[in-house]
Amino acid sequence: MRCAIALLSAIFFLPNPSSAQNKVDIEDLAHHPLESDFPSGGVLKMRIRSAEIHIVGRDEKKIAIHVGGKNGSDSDDVRAHFERVGDSGDLRVTGGPSNEVIITVQVPRSSNLKVHIFAGAVDVEGIQGNKDIELGAGDLSIGVGNPADYSNVDASVTSGAIEAEPFGESRGGLFRSFEKSGSGKYKLVAHVGAGDLTLK
Repeated sequence: MRCAIALLSAIFFLPNPSSAQNKVDIEDLAHHPLESDFPSGGVLKMRIRSAEIHIVGRDEKKIAIHVGGKNGSDSDDVRAHFERVGDSGDLRVTGGPSNEVIITVQVPRSSNLKVHIFAGAVDVEGIQGNKDIELGAGDLSIGVGNPADYSNVDASVTSGAIEAEPFGESRGGLFRSFEKSGSGKYKLVAHVGAGDLTLK
């Protein structure tokens, strides 16, 4: 009887696997890529260190982060923190070499993004959903898919150029912006402080 009670107590106090997966910390992202379940249609907030960054949609219901590049592949101090609560996720990528780092973030194809990056070359591709992306300095390129899918588009640069062929816009100089309204269901907000913004 005593053994049975001990066994039941051990089972009762085992960590909940689903809870454990809600928070992931990686200290050496280059050698231990992060991968975690994440639902399609969820909201992902990202704050990523300066780098060449690729945010790519995929069919799997997972988020995955990999580090490469001339300096990034050998680094052992690029860190990632990912926390999920229900359909919302929060990703932070910090540390590592100051240059020649490539960070690839794979997310479910249907995702709503809110991204802030201080500087770098950023490409967002293959994602259907709301997009709110801010880059302090560098080049930002966003694959928008069908322009009819958007109810509101707000694009701006403080200093640089905007090329947005799907929306019939091309502007360059200081404080350039445009807004569009439509009948779609997604919203797109994109801002670059100093650099070029391309909507393709």
